[in-house]
Amino acid sequence: MSVIYLGDRETGKTSLALELANPNGQYVKVLSPDYEGLKALLYDDDEGRTRPTEAAQSTHDRSLDIEVVVPTRRKTIYTEWIDTPGEIWRPTWQKNNADQWNQFLTVTQSCQGVLLVVPPYREIVSQGADINPDDFVTQQQWIRRFDRWVEFFQNDCSQIKHIALCLNKADLLQGVDLKREAQKLAYHPQNSRMNWMQRNDYIFKRFFRPVRRQIAQLNQRTSGVSVKCFITSIYNRELLELPWIYLGTFLKGNS
Repeated sequence: MSVIYLGDRETGKTSLALELANPNGQYVKVLSPDYEGLKALLYDDDEGRTRPTEAAQSTHDRSLDIEVVVPTRRKTIYTEWIDTPGEIWRPTWQKNNADQWNQFLTVTQSCQGVLLVVPPYREIVSQGADINPDDFVTQQQWIRRFDRWVEFFQNDCSQIKHIALCLNKADLLQGVDLKREAQKLAYHPQNSRMNWMQRNDYIFKRFFRPVRRQIAQLNQRTSGVSVKCFITSIYNRELLELPWIYLGTFLKGNS
């Protein structure tokens, strides 16, 4: 099975991917590249942080092979990881960069599922001395960005069957205790406290209500698609693994 790992730049996708590759996982493991290889590629030891995606490159893509343990078997998710600049959605950019746009469409149209990483918006981020509100878009800006993704999924990804929406940097959200949230939401094959529908309802009502109309459009107008909401953070492995377990559970593919 194949999945697109998507999101605007500066949403934390690189940090999430590197942490996912950490060998101390539970039900999800990055098979290739391995942790040390990925860290060498993505992490700057001098800066003590992941390297930012080069802004001069219009689109940036990599591949990850991810193994997910689901009940009774293991599945491999072949993942196309793509960074996009904001201007990629402008018709003028698509016209002036037709080769890159068509290459982007070719990759995305070959996949069955999407894992979309979105940042938190300013109004739900905790207020603290070490947090600069200007680092986050406003709710209205966040909604406009989400509108672009919805239009893209509806017009250019009609073959997609499952979309995992991940609100990243959950450790920065007001009123969120990662450990407590993980206790509610975590996946356990035999005794999970919630099923996939209950997890989605819980997260949707808390964090995704500003785009409820857009999510309803995706569920209703795109034939056979299922949209599920998640929160993710590099500081909690259980929350980090959930969207991948969901995709591994429901997408048809290799085992």
